[in-house]
Amino acid sequence: MLAQLAISTLMGIITVVIHGLGLNLLTRMVRKEFHEEKVHHISSLSARSMFFIVGLVLGLFLLHGFEIWLYAFLFIGLGAIKPLETAVYFSTISYAGIGYDDRYIEPAWRLVSAIEGINGLLLLGWSTAFFFTLVTRLGR
Repeated sequence: MLAQLAISTLMGIITVVIHGLGLNLLTRMVRKEFHEEKVHHISSLSARSMFFIVGLVLGLFLLHGFEIWLYAFLFIGLGAIKPLETAVYFSTISYAGIGYDDRYIEPAWRLVSAIEGINGLLLLGWSTAFFFTLVTRLGR
């Protein structure tokens, strides 16, 4: 159990750092876009702005996808799940908090997947807050 907690803690730290860096990058892009819109008097409801929002959502999707794949590779590396497709599937449902069942993972590593679920929900919530703040700013 201690190994599972240690690995889960390490993965939690790694994914939070990655997520923070990713959101920081997206924030810089948002600030640059807001500046461009202000300087060039572009409406926040323009096609350009809407494409930017779609790109931002895709950026968030890629960020979460990267974190899910990290967990999938961890499960494979631990010998907890085989093959890759199953590891990615299982990681996705765990990360998103869906968690259909744990028949795909070795019982010795179930705690890691449970903590991935908590981690994923926190990171998804962080992204939601980030996106909500952005959309609120656009409405001003």
